[in-house]
Amino acid sequence: MGTIVVTGGTGTLGSLVTERLRAAGHEVRVLSRHAPDHPVDLRDGTGLDAALAGAEVIVHCASNTRGAGKGDDVAAGHLVEAARRAGTVGNIVYISIVGVDVVPLGYYRRKLRVERLLEASGLGLTVLRTTQFHDLVAQVVDTAAKLPVALIPKGVPVQPIAVGEVADRMAELAVPTPSGRVPDMGGPQIRSLPDLARVHLRATGRSRRVLPLPLAGKTYAAFRRGGHLTPTHAVGHETFDQFAARQGQ
Repeated sequence: MGTIVVTGGTGTLGSLVTERLRAAGHEVRVLSRHAPDHPVDLRDGTGLDAALAGAEVIVHCASNTRGAGKGDDVAAGHLVEAARRAGTVGNIVYISIVGVDVVPLGYYRRKLRVERLLEASGLGLTVLRTTQFHDLVAQVVDTAAKLPVALIPKGVPVQPIAVGEVADRMAELAVPTPSGRVPDMGGPQIRSLPDLARVHLRATGRSRRVLPLPLAGKTYAAFRRGGHLTPTHAVGHETFDQFAARQGQ
């Protein structure tokens, strides 16, 4: 197979996808602003034409998580335009989130806009939606634990999944033939966020008290209803307890 391009290839998911593709013998180009071989700025499209020359597959993992997805749709637009100019790209594999069409969170709405932009591009597309990574749950808890009492949203169920398992699936999908919207991936268990917070704090040796805090608003209500869950696609294997135990070693 020809060259595979991975955007966000130095990030949490992208780096693992890159490892798996290279281990399988594929030629992989890692795109990021600071990449030594293929420096690319998706915000304005700088470097994209050279990076996509001859590429058959794009695995699009790049996302502005710190800016709540701000600019992701602009970046996707630059990627689509460059892929059209390259003329060799047969499949864009995009990582999305379960519930982007249900939960009115700003970041989710931007992910949905990117999905729709890619669908309307006329290019081959594969979209995988997953539930939250174990790492994200841990980050939320770590942030809350900076206070003497960890304030955690009350009544929010979570179905976290191992990022490595998602990387395995993304690498499988990185083939020239697009698959469209593929079945969602969810973690093996649905647990409350305060419960998982206690698991993570215990595993990492912290004795913070967890205080479930009720919130207001449509986004919180959508999370409480489980709009971000996929119980019929609980295909993950590693539980959050297993993840937390590794973090505490």
